[in-house]
Amino acid sequence: MMRAILSVYDKTGVVEFGRALREAGFEVVSTGGTRSALEAGGIDVTSISDVTGFPEIMEGRVKTLHPAVHGGILARRDRAGDMEQLIEHGINAVDLVAVNLYPFTKTISRPGVQLPEALENIDIGGPAMVRAAAKNFPNVLVVVDPSDYRWIAGQAPASVTLPQRRALAAKAFAHVSAYDAAIAGYLGPGDGEDDGLPDSLTISAGRTVSLRYGENPHQAGALYSLGGGGVAGAEQLSGRDLSFNNLLDADAAHRVVSEFADGTAVIIKHNNPCGLASDPDQALAYRKAFEGDPVSAYGGIVGFNRAVTAATARAMDKVFFEVVVAPDYGEEALRILSGKRNRRILKVGPDRGPRGPELRRITGGLLAQDPDDRVDDAALWEVVTERRPTPGQMADLAFAWVAAKHVRSNAIVLARDLAMTGMGAGQPNRLSSIHLAVRGAGDRAGGSVLASDAFFPFADNVEMAAEAGISAVVQPGGSIRDKDVIAAANALGVAMLFTGRRHFRH
Repeated sequence: MMRAILSVYDKTGVVEFGRALREAGFEVVSTGGTRSALEAGGIDVTSISDVTGFPEIMEGRVKTLHPAVHGGILARRDRAGDMEQLIEHGINAVDLVAVNLYPFTKTISRPGVQLPEALENIDIGGPAMVRAAAKNFPNVLVVVDPSDYRWIAGQAPASVTLPQRRALAAKAFAHVSAYDAAIAGYLGPGDGEDDGLPDSLTISAGRTVSLRYGENPHQAGALYSLGGGGVAGAEQLSGRDLSFNNLLDADAAHRVVSEFADGTAVIIKHNNPCGLASDPDQALAYRKAFEGDPVSAYGGIVGFNRAVTAATARAMDKVFFEVVVAPDYGEEALRILSGKRNRRILKVGPDRGPRGPELRRITGGLLAQDPDDRVDDAALWEVVTERRPTPGQMADLAFAWVAAKHVRSNAIVLARDLAMTGMGAGQPNRLSSIHLAVRGAGDRAGGSVLASDAFFPFADNVEMAAEAGISAVVQPGGSIRDKDVIAAANALGVAMLFTGRRHFRH
């Protein structure tokens, strides 16, 4: 008789699968909760303890780590010595292993989870059986995905082709690899370097959806999830399928608004905020953000850090936006926004997963860095000019400084009354970014404040800003020509603060 071992945490479809295996002539061997579920479904089950001759001990920590289990899984059918040893030791060969693992990622994603609970959700016997079965895939069917139960049960094991068996084995190793990667990421970096970054990177992400294409139609694209929520785990409430670029811009919108404690609206175009505003009145915050650059806003992505109200939905309904991103939506707001099929509506929760380094691919390797997520305290900034900013200017400078973190370098942000009035991004020199920001702001440049993501290398930067009517500037400082820049600001009556920290975003 053929033997199958079923030991699963996710019991979706396992009773039906076990019943089909029994009808196909398999002996079904099982453990703990899986055995109870199968027996409750009226299926004749052999306990793993009857196979090993040893009880499950340590509250189930040790139950399948036994030669009677692993010998049966690893035996090579074309090796006479292997089969003779099975007979010698009274071990039955195992023909199918269906295992999925304790929910480690789900466990560590819960707020407040403690280390002992996380450790209890590290599966040992399950991965060992999966690896053993996958290693011996020419002889053993290994199943880790409940979606594979139906087609496997629908045919005789001998009819499952070698390529199909190999694909199941690849999926099994990926399943275990993702599990181990989550554990390694949770337990933290190695101690080879005292910089908080791991000595080695183990990254595994599951494909959640295939996209129509990547950035361009000739590039394939897909979304992979690390299981931590955020945009990758967003719930799409309405609209067409998301594209590669939709997801990039939606993530940019979510990141920007998440930086602000006050109610904030942002409009993203090509990964940069082209409109941004904070206001207790969400509809007014949206209008201010839209007025930041009405031309660029068309076809963009709009994001909020509060549940979208009906008033806000009505205010934005006449404008075509590709995607709306928010933590929630009022019932009437969702009805209004869902009226256009081309508008994708995303409900995005917080990033619940363990924080890891940010990664960038380069040829032959990866660059890793800590996320630029530290909160800057404006009270610690140094006023370096004779003129001090007013309280209103100080609020605008703090607002503009946060916005500049999310604009491509060389980043220049103009702001007034907690709304972006102009922006210059991605230029090879800071003067060009100031020129673009001032040109975009037009008449609104006068009285605005300016934030620069890095220091001014020359006094001509502050001179151009002052000519446009900029009243105050915040920048990191640190240039060898800081004295010249400060002198120019004093001569022009511009208040200037140094933060001591830059926020490049290449």
